[in-house]
Amino acid sequence: MAEYEACILGLRLAIDMNVQELLVMGGSDLLVHQFLGQWATKNTKILPHLHCVQELIKRFTKIEFKHVSIVQNEFTDALATLSSMIQHPDKNFIDPVPIGIHKQPAYCAHVEE
Repeated sequence: MAEYEACILGLRLAIDMNVQELLVMGGSDLLVHQFLGQWATKNTKILPHLHCVQELIKRFTKIEFKHVSIVQNEFTDALATLSSMIQHPDKNFIDPVPIGIHKQPAYCAHVEE
């Protein structure tokens, strides 16, 4: 989830800076394939993050996702940590990503009768 949140914050910052073309480097091959819609996830806790990333991707004219090898993974972890501390150009901190997590899938809440 930390990589999803770091990616979301980075994408939002890039959008605010009017970046049109972007290379996103991630330490998880799984996440890169999920971002691109090549692999699916059924984890209800991750789905809101994934949908948020997929919506933000649409705002770029060109975006590429690249998996970073395990050798470079320390650098990726450092970037993820730094991205959560970056100040927005207007000097305010970036707002946290509002994502609700339920104890059960949403379709269970509609079955009451």
